[in-house]
Formats: sequence, C-alpha cells, structure tokens
Amino acid sequence: MATETTGFVSACIDSLGNAIGMPQLCAEWMPNQVFWLLVTLVVIYLVLSKVALPRIGGILAERQGTITTDISAAEDLKARALEAEEVYNKALADARAEALNIAAEMRAGIQGELNDAIAHADAEISAKVAESEKAIGEIRASALEAVKVVANDTAAEIVTALGGKADAKAVGTAVTSGMKGWT
Repeated sequence: MATETTGFVSACIDSLGNAIGMPQLCAEWMPNQVFWLLVTLVVIYLVLSKVALPRIGGILAERQGTITTDISAAEDLKARALEAEEVYNKALADARAEALNIAAEMRAGIQGELNDAIAHADAEISAKVAESEKAIGEIRASALEAVKVVANDTAAEIVTALGGKADAKAVGTAVTSGMKGWT
C-alpha cells in the first residue's frame, strides 16, 4: 500500500519511502547530483580564484619580499660586522703598538733615571772616598808625627840610658832617616 504523496515513483525508494541501497548511486538522481556538483565546483572555483587565491598570493609575495629584504639586511649587517671587525683589529694593533711605544719610553725614562741615580751615587761615593782618603791621610800624618815624637823621645831616652848625651837634632835626623820608607 504505497501512498504517493508527491506523485513521483522512483526505483530507488521502496513502498515505505525508504531509500534502497545508497541514494548517491541511484541512476535516476545522477543528473541532479551532477548539476549540483558542477554548481558547487563553479562556486568554489569563483570563491577561490576571486577571494582566497589572491590573498594567498599576496601573502606569498609579501613573505618573499620580507625574505628578500631580510637577506639583504643580513648581508648588509654582515658587511658592517666585517668592517667593524677590521676597524677593531686595526685599533687593537694600534693600541698594542702604542703600548709597546709607551713601554719603550718608560724603559728609557727609567734607565735614564737609573743612570742619573747611579751617577749621583758614584759622585757621592767618590766624594766620600775622597773625604775618607783625606781623613786617612790626616790620621796617617798625625800618626806618623806621633810615631816620630815617640821615636824621638824613645831614641833620646835609650841614648841617655846607654850613657850618652842625646842631641835632639841628631836623634831627629836618625829617626827621620829611619822612617823614610813609612810614608
């Protein structure tokens, strides 16, 4: 007892109104499905070609531009870094040379001061040696005079003790001739 509500009888629908098998494979419905498939594909194509693909293309072009810009900026920064490294190396070499010059100047200055100090010390030592030699000479002279006086007195006493008369002039001449090699 099939009641037709739409007045359409299909080979794909049973008497109760249920689909027989898969409705997509029903041959009666194929032209309708192909029409809507084509309409859907045209709409999707139009949406993609007019809206989505231009946006995607713009994004890809923007990304490519960003990548190109970043690469050129990186190359520029690399060139600057190489220049900075060269400047740094030159400054470092100049600083080392300047340090060596300063060290050489300091060594020369210290050596000059040392030479001046040595010369001053030598002069002081020479002056002290001269003073010492003068003092030693004076001490030696006074010692020789003292020895001469003692020798004169001793010789006069010995001559007197031996029973003779000591002549001061003769004793002085004898002591002086005896002491000739002492000076």
